[in-house]
Amino acid sequence: MSGRITLATTVRVLAQIRHDHRTIALLLVVPSALLFLLQQLLGDLQFDRLGAPMLGMFPFITMFLVTSISMLRERTTGTLERLMTMPLAKLDLLGGYGIAFALLATVQALVTSAVAFLLLGLDAAGSTWLIIALAVLNAVLGSALGLLASAFAASEFQAVQFMPAFVLPQILLCGLLVPLDQMAGWLEAIASVLPLTFAFEALDAVAVDGDALADVAGDVAVLLGMTAVAFALAALTLRRRTD
Repeated sequence: MSGRITLATTVRVLAQIRHDHRTIALLLVVPSALLFLLQQLLGDLQFDRLGAPMLGMFPFITMFLVTSISMLRERTTGTLERLMTMPLAKLDLLGGYGIAFALLATVQALVTSAVAFLLLGLDAAGSTWLIIALAVLNAVLGSALGLLASAFAASEFQAVQFMPAFVLPQILLCGLLVPLDQMAGWLEAIASVLPLTFAFEALDAVAVDGDALADVAGDVAVLLGMTAVAFALAALTLRRRTD
Protein backbone atom coordinates (compact mmCIF):
# COMPACT_ATOMS: atom_id res chain seq x y z
CA MET A 1 0.00 0.00 0.00
CA SER A 2 1.43 3.38 -1.04
CA GLY A 3 0.62 6.52 0.92
CA ARG A 4 1.31 8.65 -2.16
CA ILE A 5 -1.18 6.76 -4.34
CA THR A 6 -3.77 6.72 -1.58
CA LEU A 7 -3.41 10.47 -1.12
CA ALA A 8 -3.65 11.07 -4.88
CA THR A 9 -6.88 9.06 -5.01
CA THR A 10 -8.26 11.02 -2.07
CA VAL A 11 -7.48 14.34 -3.73
CA ARG A 12 -9.05 13.22 -7.02
CA VAL A 13 -12.30 12.15 -5.36
CA LEU A 14 -12.57 15.36 -3.34
CA ALA A 15 -11.88 17.45 -6.45
CA GLN A 16 -14.70 15.69 -8.30
CA ILE A 17 -17.19 16.28 -5.50
CA ARG A 18 -16.09 19.91 -5.08
CA HIS A 19 -17.43 20.63 -8.57
CA ASP A 20 -20.73 18.83 -7.91
CA HIS A 21 -22.84 21.52 -6.26
CA ARG A 22 -25.89 19.30 -5.86
CA THR A 23 -23.88 16.73 -3.92
CA ILE A 24 -22.41 19.42 -1.70
CA ALA A 25 -25.90 20.72 -0.98
CA LEU A 26 -27.11 17.21 -0.17
CA LEU A 27 -24.22 16.72 2.24
CA LEU A 28 -24.12 20.08 3.99
CA VAL A 29 -27.56 21.65 3.62
CA VAL A 30 -30.14 18.85 3.60
CA PRO A 31 -29.35 17.28 7.03
CA SER A 32 -29.41 20.69 8.71
CA ALA A 33 -32.65 21.60 6.94
CA LEU A 34 -34.23 18.33 8.08
CA LEU A 35 -33.18 19.01 11.67
CA PHE A 36 -34.72 22.48 11.44
CA LEU A 37 -37.95 20.96 10.13
CA LEU A 38 -37.91 18.40 12.95
CA GLN A 39 -37.42 21.14 15.54
CA GLN A 40 -40.32 23.15 14.13
CA LEU A 41 -42.58 20.09 14.13
CA LEU A 42 -41.76 18.78 17.59
CA GLY A 43 -40.99 21.86 19.63
CA ASP A 44 -38.04 22.27 21.97
CA LEU A 45 -38.92 19.54 24.49
CA GLN A 46 -39.43 16.70 22.02
CA PHE A 47 -36.58 17.97 19.85
CA ASP A 48 -34.22 17.56 22.81
CA ARG A 49 -35.38 13.93 23.00
CA LEU A 50 -35.11 13.04 19.32
CA GLY A 51 -32.68 15.62 17.96
CA ALA A 52 -29.48 13.86 18.99
CA PRO A 53 -30.41 10.45 17.50
CA MET A 54 -31.47 12.12 14.27
CA LEU A 55 -28.23 14.10 14.34
CA GLY A 56 -26.49 10.79 13.73
CA MET A 57 -29.05 9.23 11.41
CA PHE A 58 -29.33 12.04 8.85
CA PRO A 59 -25.55 12.01 8.08
CA PHE A 60 -25.66 8.20 7.91
CA ILE A 61 -28.44 8.33 5.34
CA THR A 62 -26.99 11.06 3.14
CA MET A 63 -23.45 9.65 3.20
CA PHE A 64 -24.78 6.21 2.26
CA LEU A 65 -26.62 7.68 -0.70
CA VAL A 66 -23.79 9.94 -1.93
CA THR A 67 -21.08 7.30 -1.51
CA SER A 68 -23.00 4.49 -3.20
CA ILE A 69 -23.87 6.65 -6.22
CA SER A 70 -20.39 8.20 -6.50
CA MET A 71 -18.67 4.82 -6.36
CA LEU A 72 -21.17 3.35 -8.80
CA ARG A 73 -20.31 6.08 -11.31
CA GLU A 74 -16.65 5.10 -11.01
CA ARG A 75 -17.58 1.50 -11.73
CA THR A 76 -19.97 2.09 -14.63
CA THR A 77 -17.89 4.75 -16.41
CA GLY A 78 -14.87 2.47 -16.53
CA THR A 79 -12.78 4.58 -14.17
CA LEU A 80 -12.22 1.69 -11.78
CA GLU A 81 -11.37 -0.62 -14.66
CA ARG A 82 -8.69 1.77 -15.90
CA LEU A 83 -7.33 2.31 -12.40
CA MET A 84 -7.12 -1.42 -11.72
CA THR A 85 -4.88 -1.85 -14.77
CA MET A 86 -2.34 0.45 -13.13
CA PRO A 87 0.25 -0.71 -10.57
CA LEU A 88 -1.74 0.13 -7.48
CA ALA A 89 -3.13 -2.08 -4.75
CA LYS A 90 -6.83 -2.38 -4.04
CA LEU A 91 -6.12 -0.98 -0.59
CA ASP A 92 -4.62 2.14 -2.18
CA LEU A 93 -7.75 2.65 -4.23
CA LEU A 94 -10.28 1.87 -1.54
CA GLY A 95 -8.23 3.70 1.06
CA GLY A 96 -8.30 6.84 -1.05
CA TYR A 97 -12.06 6.64 -1.46
CA GLY A 98 -12.51 5.80 2.20
CA ILE A 99 -10.41 8.75 3.40
CA ALA A 100 -12.14 11.16 1.01
CA PHE A 101 -15.62 10.16 2.11
CA ALA A 102 -14.57 10.01 5.76
CA LEU A 103 -13.39 13.62 5.50
CA LEU A 104 -16.67 14.61 3.87
CA ALA A 105 -18.56 12.72 6.56
CA THR A 106 -16.64 14.59 9.27
CA VAL A 107 -17.36 17.99 7.73
CA GLN A 108 -21.01 17.09 7.28
CA ALA A 109 -21.41 15.90 10.88
CA LEU A 110 -19.65 19.01 12.23
CA VAL A 111 -21.86 21.36 10.20
CA THR A 112 -25.03 19.50 11.18
CA SER A 113 -24.01 19.43 14.84
CA ALA A 114 -23.22 23.16 14.83
CA VAL A 115 -26.68 23.89 13.44
CA ALA A 116 -28.36 21.60 15.98
CA PHE A 117 -26.57 22.87 19.08
CA LEU A 118 -25.86 26.50 18.24
CA LEU A 119 -28.81 27.53 16.08
CA LEU A 120 -31.62 25.15 17.05
CA GLY A 121 -30.76 25.00 20.75
CA LEU A 122 -30.48 21.24 21.11
CA ASP A 123 -29.97 20.45 24.80
CA ALA A 124 -28.42 17.08 25.66
CA ALA A 125 -27.82 15.55 29.06
CA GLY A 126 -24.45 14.12 28.03
CA SER A 127 -21.32 15.45 26.39
CA THR A 128 -21.90 17.53 23.27
CA TRP A 129 -18.55 16.47 21.84
CA LEU A 130 -19.34 12.79 22.36
CA ILE A 131 -22.61 13.23 20.46
CA ILE A 132 -20.70 14.96 17.64
CA ALA A 133 -18.12 12.15 17.60
CA LEU A 134 -20.91 9.57 17.37
CA ALA A 135 -22.49 11.52 14.51
CA VAL A 136 -19.14 11.48 12.67
CA LEU A 137 -18.81 7.73 13.27
CA ASN A 138 -22.31 7.13 11.90
CA ALA A 139 -21.54 9.19 8.82
CA VAL A 140 -18.34 7.20 8.20
CA LEU A 141 -20.29 3.96 8.65
CA GLY A 142 -22.80 5.18 6.08
CA SER A 143 -19.93 5.83 3.69
CA ALA A 144 -18.50 2.35 4.20
CA LEU A 145 -21.85 0.69 3.62
CA GLY A 146 -22.39 2.89 0.56
CA LEU A 147 -19.10 1.72 -0.93
CA LEU A 148 -20.19 -1.86 -0.39
CA ALA A 149 -23.70 -1.32 -1.74
CA SER A 150 -22.34 0.16 -4.97
CA ALA A 151 -21.02 -3.27 -5.91
CA PHE A 152 -24.55 -4.66 -6.13
CA ALA A 153 -26.14 -1.96 -8.28
CA ALA A 154 -25.97 -1.71 -12.05
CA SER A 155 -27.35 1.82 -12.31
CA GLU A 156 -27.85 4.92 -10.18
CA PHE A 157 -31.55 4.11 -10.00
CA GLN A 158 -30.73 0.75 -8.46
CA ALA A 159 -28.37 2.44 -6.00
CA VAL A 160 -31.18 4.74 -4.88
CA GLN A 161 -33.40 1.68 -4.39
CA PHE A 162 -31.12 0.55 -1.58
CA MET A 163 -32.49 3.46 0.49
CA PRO A 164 -35.98 1.98 1.05
CA ALA A 165 -34.64 -1.57 0.94
CA PHE A 166 -31.74 -1.21 3.36
CA VAL A 167 -31.90 2.11 5.25
CA LEU A 168 -35.63 2.64 5.85
CA PRO A 169 -36.15 -0.72 7.65
CA GLN A 170 -33.28 0.19 9.97
CA ILE A 171 -34.93 3.51 10.85
CA LEU A 172 -38.18 1.68 11.64
CA LEU A 173 -36.50 -1.02 13.74
CA CYS A 174 -33.66 0.85 15.50
CA GLY A 175 -35.80 1.80 18.52
CA LEU A 176 -36.64 5.33 17.45
CA LEU A 177 -40.36 4.62 16.99
CA VAL A 178 -40.85 1.57 19.23
CA PRO A 179 -38.45 0.34 21.94
CA LEU A 180 -36.81 -2.96 21.06
CA ASP A 181 -38.25 -4.75 24.10
CA GLN A 182 -41.77 -3.91 22.92
CA MET A 183 -41.30 -5.43 19.47
CA ALA A 184 -42.24 -8.93 18.38
CA GLY A 185 -39.48 -11.39 19.11
CA TRP A 186 -38.48 -11.91 15.49
CA LEU A 187 -38.36 -8.16 14.86
CA GLU A 188 -36.23 -7.60 17.93
CA ALA A 189 -33.84 -10.31 16.72
CA ILE A 190 -33.44 -8.57 13.37
CA ALA A 191 -33.10 -5.13 14.96
CA SER A 192 -30.39 -6.36 17.32
CA VAL A 193 -27.93 -6.86 14.45
CA LEU A 194 -28.65 -3.70 12.42
CA PRO A 195 -26.08 -0.86 12.41
CA LEU A 196 -28.57 1.92 13.10
CA THR A 197 -29.78 0.12 16.22
CA PHE A 198 -26.36 0.47 17.83
CA ALA A 199 -26.08 4.04 16.55
CA PHE A 200 -29.45 5.00 18.04
CA GLU A 201 -28.78 3.31 21.36
CA ALA A 202 -25.45 5.11 21.79
CA LEU A 203 -26.81 8.53 20.82
CA ASP A 204 -29.93 8.12 22.92
CA ALA A 205 -27.94 6.99 25.96
CA VAL A 206 -25.62 9.99 25.76
CA ALA A 207 -28.26 12.60 24.93
CA VAL A 208 -31.05 11.46 27.26
CA ASP A 209 -29.35 9.50 30.04
CA GLY A 210 -26.10 11.47 30.11
CA ASP A 211 -23.91 8.39 29.60
CA ALA A 212 -20.18 8.81 29.10
CA LEU A 213 -17.96 7.16 26.52
CA ALA A 214 -17.26 4.20 28.80
CA ASP A 215 -20.98 3.50 29.04
CA VAL A 216 -21.46 3.30 25.26
CA ALA A 217 -18.09 1.71 24.48
CA GLY A 218 -19.77 -1.54 23.45
CA ASP A 219 -21.97 0.17 20.87
CA VAL A 220 -19.01 2.19 19.60
CA ALA A 221 -16.91 -0.96 19.23
CA VAL A 222 -19.67 -2.63 17.21
CA LEU A 223 -20.02 0.40 14.92
CA LEU A 224 -16.26 0.52 14.36
CA GLY A 225 -16.22 -3.20 13.63
CA MET A 226 -19.09 -2.90 11.16
CA THR A 227 -17.29 -0.04 9.42
CA ALA A 228 -14.11 -2.09 9.09
CA VAL A 229 -16.00 -5.13 7.80
CA ALA A 230 -17.88 -3.03 5.24
CA PHE A 231 -14.63 -1.56 3.91
CA ALA A 232 -13.05 -5.02 3.75
CA LEU A 233 -16.00 -6.49 1.86
CA ALA A 234 -16.01 -3.51 -0.50
CA ALA A 235 -12.35 -4.23 -1.27
CA LEU A 236 -13.23 -7.80 -2.18
CA THR A 237 -15.75 -6.60 -4.77
CA LEU A 238 -13.28 -4.49 -6.73
CA ARG A 239 -11.68 -7.32 -8.67
CA ARG A 240 -15.00 -9.03 -9.32
CA ARG A 241 -16.58 -5.89 -10.74
CA THR A 242 -13.57 -4.61 -12.67
CA ASP A 243 -12.12 -7.71 -14.31
